[in-house]
Amino acid sequence: MQAQLKAVTFLMADDDPDDRLLAQKALNEYRLTNGMKFVEDGEELMDYLLRRGRFSDPKTSPRPGVILLDLNMPKKDGRQALEEIKSDPDLRKIPVVVMTTSKAEEDVLRSYDLGVNAFITKPVTFQGLTEVMKVLSMFWFEVVRLPEELTATKDA
Repeated sequence: MQAQLKAVTFLMADDDPDDRLLAQKALNEYRLTNGMKFVEDGEELMDYLLRRGRFSDPKTSPRPGVILLDLNMPKKDGRQALEEIKSDPDLRKIPVVVMTTSKAEEDVLRSYDLGVNAFITKPVTFQGLTEVMKVLSMFWFEVVRLPEELTATKDA
């Protein structure tokens, strides 16, 4: 596998601070170079993606290469945010991976109906989460070719 010569950012939308911390630690565990940004609910996610408010500066809020999306969040849940992302011509190109505690078949079906790229039930152990983050990072940033607009050269 040939790694992309690009710096690509994960954007994780999850209201659980422990899940956010564990995801960051998991990414660091394998010394993966991908950046990680966090938002706490669907409204913040849309503000980030649309560069509104505190997310208006592209230097501190870079366009994500992949969105990790929890379904059950306050204010605007992941389902609503997913629908909004996939109906926007500029945002729908960003791959979205649902990472949630839900195992409900209706959540799986609805997520795919709304255009999600993958549905993952969150692992319950740090070891499991570390492995998922490693596989996601390798898949999305070494195997898959993302549109140029979702990547930034490391020298930029």
